[in-house]
Amino acid sequence: MKRLHIHVGVEKLDEAIRFYSALFGAEPVKIKIDYAKWLLDDPRVNFAISTRAHKGVDHLGIQVDDESELAELRGRIQAGHLNVVNEGETACCYAVSDKSWIQDPSGLPWEAYRTMEDMQLFSGPSDPVDGACCTPDTMGKPDCCEPSDQTTGCCS
Repeated sequence: MKRLHIHVGVEKLDEAIRFYSALFGAEPVKIKIDYAKWLLDDPRVNFAISTRAHKGVDHLGIQVDDESELAELRGRIQAGHLNVVNEGETACCYAVSDKSWIQDPSGLPWEAYRTMEDMQLFSGPSDPVDGACCTPDTMGKPDCCEPSDQTTGCCS
């Protein structure tokens, strides 16, 4: 089953957690010093906030539960001839996930991904100081995502 993903950059995490917990009527399922995440069923959304992302909507995405759903989503991207960066398995947002990235016509990043497990770090060994994870805008920047080939993947 698919779940819409929204990642918003905030200035003050504690204030934002209080606000969104009241709005959603639920506490976050994950809280770190710079990040919080809600997995809501009504509406079905993975809503994350962090102080690492640019203020406001940082990126959107579609989270899937299994490999077949991710393959279907990637097939739609390919059939639509959309420019895609297949990141593959990566560590980001306190989780290990298999990700692909596209940008909408206005440049807003979208990720298609499946999360395999939680982890204790925000991202991989070279933890970025600014920005969410490995978005199309941050790929190839120092201390973020250093792709060996941007068409086939990065953050290996």
